[in-house]
Amino acid sequence: MPNRKPRAAVAVAGLLTALAFGGAFGGTPAQAQTRTDLIVGMALEPPHLDPTAGAAAAIKEVTYANLYEPLTRVDAEGNVVPALARTWTVSEDGLTYRFTLRSGARFHDGTACDSADVKFSLDRARAADSVNAQKAYFASIASVDTPDPGTVVVTLSRPDGLFLFHMASGDAAIVAPESAATNKQKPVGTGPFKFDRWVAGDRVVLVRNPDYDGPKPALERVSFRFISDPAAQVAALKAGDVDAFTLFSTYEALPEFRNDPKFTVTVGTTEGETILSTNNARKPFDDVRVRRAMAHAIDRKTLIEGVLYGNGAAIGSHFPPHRAGYVDLTGLYPYDPAKAKALLAEAGHPNGFETTLRLPPPPYARRGGELVAAMLAEIGIRVRIEPMEWAAWLEMVFKGKDYDLSMIAHTEPLDIDVYGRADYYFNYRNDRFKALDEELNRTQDPAKRNALYGDQQRLLAEDAVNGFLFMLPSVTVQNAKLAGMWTNRPVQANDVTGVSWK
Repeated sequence: MPNRKPRAAVAVAGLLTALAFGGAFGGTPAQAQTRTDLIVGMALEPPHLDPTAGAAAAIKEVTYANLYEPLTRVDAEGNVVPALARTWTVSEDGLTYRFTLRSGARFHDGTACDSADVKFSLDRARAADSVNAQKAYFASIASVDTPDPGTVVVTLSRPDGLFLFHMASGDAAIVAPESAATNKQKPVGTGPFKFDRWVAGDRVVLVRNPDYDGPKPALERVSFRFISDPAAQVAALKAGDVDAFTLFSTYEALPEFRNDPKFTVTVGTTEGETILSTNNARKPFDDVRVRRAMAHAIDRKTLIEGVLYGNGAAIGSHFPPHRAGYVDLTGLYPYDPAKAKALLAEAGHPNGFETTLRLPPPPYARRGGELVAAMLAEIGIRVRIEPMEWAAWLEMVFKGKDYDLSMIAHTEPLDIDVYGRADYYFNYRNDRFKALDEELNRTQDPAKRNALYGDQQRLLAEDAVNGFLFMLPSVTVQNAKLAGMWTNRPVQANDVTGVSWK
């Protein structure tokens, strides 16, 4: 007769088995606790955390919509929607904007955010001593009035067709006078997340703002980790040290992630026109024939394959293909080394010349710079490459305009207007372009605005102001259980306010 376990032992064994599989005697399986933390990988660390006082995109990638709020904001589809201003009206002549603010908005230090703070922020941005990287966004403001704490009236000196769009930028974030001076290291905003800590060289941590007056985010804690090395980025994703990596540029690794069900790979659009920045005031680049020669020397198809592994679109001027108003000018300067050499000879450089290419840190710039240098060498332009860190590049190239050539993605949305700024680092001056820009500012009709954008694109292409290369793609590799990350990047942002775990 076989041995039998006592009935009590059998019952205990059955109970343990049932519990191991999630429940006993018909009970509901135990639910895994939903995660409320997120770790986002970024290639670049911001120099500071005040978007109203710096040009580096990484500042806004951490802070936009998460920590700071402007009057209006741009959503995932690129639409201008309410932010601190819940409603607004515009006068018929387009000169007066009346904003009604959210009544419950408060800064992270507990103080109320009212019309006085908006006035302070806009006046600070347009002041003579302003350090705002997009000071031109505020140039049309004639006055800012505060009839009551919940109302702001902005009067313009001239119509500005992009005013609401510009007020949705990180550069237009509303800050308090009490904390403005220390926002670079201890940021205080009104957003759904607030600053927790910054471990230099490693991460910035934000935590959910319990006092936020709008919809609360699903996440309680978000860490932005800074990993510049491409191999380390891949390793961090595979090890689960980061949950998502935005603007992922190790394109050669994408097939591996696409074939792994633990990950999702999205490829969207950005506003990042990637250009061979050219100092138009420095010889020999002040000669349009030299600039056109360089345009003919660059094989954009090879460049996109070599740098982006095919994940990008060629451009022929400074305008993104996904926007209304785009004109395809990629055929204006077909790859033609013989034509390029002829133009150089016509410009007095039959044997070419020597020049310097100063490159910032992003992989697309470092890889792309090497390829561009090789292409220019084929027509006799001997390029000396100087890799630079961000701080040095911003100081020397962007601010100091001390360079011959550079390579950078301009990621501000609808930023074709920078070519009308006499002090911009391209050193490009064209009265016809400025006239078109002024007409754009007076124009509200979308079709007419698009026609003017087309005229501007053609003018920049004909002048070969810069080498117009490709649009930087928005590639995100993320945990497959993550939802709500933006696919496209209509502004410089890693907006995690709508992100959650499935």
